[in-house]
Formats: sequence, C-alpha cells, structure tokens
Amino acid sequence: MSRFFGEIRQVAYLVPDIEAAMTYWSSVLGVGPWYYNPKVPIRNYMYRGKAFEPHNSVALANAGGLQIELLQIRNDVPSMYRDFLEAGRSGAQHVAYWTEDFETDLARARAAGFEVCMSGEVGENGRFVYFEDRNAEPGCHPGTTVELSEVAGPKGRLFTLIREAAANWDGTDPIRPFPDLSKL
Repeated sequence: MSRFFGEIRQVAYLVPDIEAAMTYWSSVLGVGPWYYNPKVPIRNYMYRGKAFEPHNSVALANAGGLQIELLQIRNDVPSMYRDFLEAGRSGAQHVAYWTEDFETDLARARAAGFEVCMSGEVGENGRFVYFEDRNAEPGCHPGTTVELSEVAGPKGRLFTLIREAAANWDGTDPIRPFPDLSKL
C-alpha cells in the first residue's frame, strides 16, 4: 500500500485495559506522552453497510515519526475490532495511512481491489475507512487491516500536536486528556 499512500503513519493495538497499556508503554517502553479519549466521538459510523454507535476508548502517542494507537472497545457493536478479537487475535489490529486528499486516495484503493468494510468520521475533515482486501492470499496479512485516515482538519492538527509533544518528552505527565478538536 505504500506505493498508493506513502509511509505507514500509525500502528494500532487492541488492548483489554487501556489505562494499564498506557502505563506500560510510557513507563517500560518510554513512549509518550499519551493523549487519552475515553469515548471517541465517532459520527456516521458504518460497518458492512449498517449504522451503529460504537463506544471506543483511544490513546495516542508517537514513537519517532510513527504514531501508536491503543484502542479498547467498550461496547459490543459490530466492528472490525470485534471481529479481530473474536477470531482470537491480539496485538496490532491495523496500520493507518494519512491523507489530505481522501477522495482521490479512496478511489485509488478501490481501483486496486480494496473494499471498505468500516467507516466513520472524527471531527471535521476527519473521515476514515478500513479496508478488506479480498484479493489477499490467505495468511499473507493475517488479522491486521489497513485504514485510510483523513487528516485535513482538526484531527491532523491533533496528530501534529501529539508528534511534537513526543519529540521532547521527558517522561513527566505521561497521560493527558485529548484536546477539544473544535478548538484545534
């Protein structure tokens, strides 16, 4: 996918206890600071063409240029996250590419055979899609999926803030609240 969208910008891990995971990543691995949102405000969420209301908690931090996402699902709505866990998988659930030209990159992915399975929006110009690759050989990409995330609006400015905070982080204040996206 890098030939379509450039470098992978995020790796996301599904975790059973997000608070414990943030503590581990910051104190043992030295990754932080974490920006934590106990309930991500997802709008227009769709899974396999049907609307649902997910409740997910998310924490974001950077390790160099790569953003790490910790995600805990808090309800049982259908999602690719739930599918991943129900299949007995753990760990990295998706990798994300970021785009400021969402429609063009989405069209390019669809032309390459990728089908949208899950989608939604976080803030203005913050659309996202998760792809199913029906052309993949079995076992080539087990469990992990690909996300295309629009960063043309406040979400992109949040991601810049998180990357800049990590660049000079001295280990203090390891868990921080998400800033209000409407003020970014």
